[in-house]
Amino acid sequence: MEEPKNNQLEIDLNHEVAQGTYANLAIIAHSTSEFIVDFVRLMPGVPKPEVKSRIIMTPENAKRLMLALQDNIRKFEQDCGVIRLVQEGPGSNVPRFPIDIEPKGQA
Repeated sequence: MEEPKNNQLEIDLNHEVAQGTYANLAIIAHSTSEFIVDFVRLMPGVPKPEVKSRIIMTPENAKRLMLALQDNIRKFEQDCGVIRLVQEGPGSNVPRFPIDIEPKGQA
């Protein structure tokens, strides 16, 4: 009988990519065949923020990413506590992601 094969993927991570890129805003767009995620760094006093990275993926892989993020956020919150979303307000110099918790049409 054959032993089950190990389904682990060996991935190369070079030093430059391993350093990461800081972004505090994601802009997401889509077409019928792809999702485009632009990661932007907004900094106080910088008039024109720039896209630091753009990721283009299939709708299926975008959904897999969403599910993986949901799972990781759930695990993080179990270990570290609930992540609080701060609403944009007076004196805020960095826009925050808009949140819409309740489905449209329900109070």
